[in-house]
Amino acid sequence: MSPVFHRESSYTFKIFSNEELRMHIHVFRDDLEAKFWLEPEVELAENYGFKAHELKRIQNIVEKYATSLKEQYRQHIGKRIDD
Repeated sequence: MSPVFHRESSYTFKIFSNEELRMHIHVFRDDLEAKFWLEPEVELAENYGFKAHELKRIQNIVEKYATSLKEQYRQHIGKRIDD
């Protein structure tokens, strides 16, 4: 199970270490999920149910915390590369 790296409003942000190497964050709310690339810039990678206006709100949160999320990603991947 992946640890939670950030919570804001009703969104939970997680990083999974057993996926591709490109930095990214998963965002959850209820049964919805989206994945955002963190590099080279914040960009929606996948969406499973969020509406467009909510994706924009989530992207703004990811952009706001991008530096911190990237650092947490590096720390998590470095410690749990075989998760």
